Amino acid sequence: MQPIKWHIPNEWSSLEAVMIGIGRGMGKAPTLVDTYDPLSRQHVIEGTYPTEKDVSQELNQFAKQLTDLGVQVLRPDAVGINQVFTRDIGVVIEDQFIMTHLVEDRIDEQKGLQSMLDRNPGTVLHPPADVRMEGGDVLPMDNEIWVGYASPEPFSKYTTARTNKEAIVWLQSQFPKKEIIGFELNKSDTNSLKNALHLDCCCSPLGMGHLLVHRQGFARKDELDVLLNRYPDANVMDVTAEEMKTMHCNVFSISPNTVVSNQSFARTNAQMKSWGYNVIEVDLSETSKMGGLLRCSTLPLRRS
Repeated sequence: MQPIKWHIPNEWSSLEAVMIGIGRGMGKAPTLVDTYDPLSRQHVIEGTYPTEKDVSQELNQFAKQLTDLGVQVLRPDAVGINQVFTRDIGVVIEDQFIMTHLVEDRIDEQKGLQSMLDRNPGTVLHPPADVRMEGGDVLPMDNEIWVGYASPEPFSKYTTARTNKEAIVWLQSQFPKKEIIGFELNKSDTNSLKNALHLDCCCSPLGMGHLLVHRQGFARKDELDVLLNRYPDANVMDVTAEEMKTMHCNVFSISPNTVVSNQSFARTNAQMKSWGYNVIEVDLSETSKMGGLLRCSTLPLRRS
């Protein structure tokens, strides 16, 4: 396999290489005390938490669909734990790979990156200890980087608070030519209708100038206005709380006019098609029960 030269300018340029998560090794449903997002917690309580077999089948089919489209698909090294959501364990911005600073329960997931890092020499950035950051909160946007964060009080209170304000300061120091724009998110450890786990769970900028957004996921109106002022009203779709919970914002752009979405998202898919997007529909319905979907299960390594 040829080395991959990391290059991610934004959320929608044509996808050339990506790491997709794996279901193998995730094991049985966790106990309640071992869940760290409200949607997983709900499915554990209801006895509907997905099986390793079902998640593996969904992710393998998704990987095959991207491979068939000419995308180079990598998978993490299997290390015997839940490795479904590769998005959070690293971030590529331009030609820099960032080893994110995860919630403690997820740190071992980064061991699955080792073979990829060994094959692809390049700059790997390691944030200092006080910087907490997961990839679902970091959206490269050409000359900007959008960052979902929690302020100090909710960050210390909620398990679902994954990125702190120190991450914004650190990213600015690493990418001084870009504008880092922070969006404080609403958090809940028990109510998935009121929890924006990551920025990509309540906000999805699309490649032809459109936006999927759940406004109630944002804690500050002034920051939400900064986001909305970038888009004409006709280019914005408001996602409901129930849609946000089932991950309608967590679609995945593979080119400016092509978006991968879940096949059950009838309203969202119809809206994107009406805007002129080619919508590739996949089935990650079981995977979504764990609090993530298409963007969450992908770690883009190279876009054109």
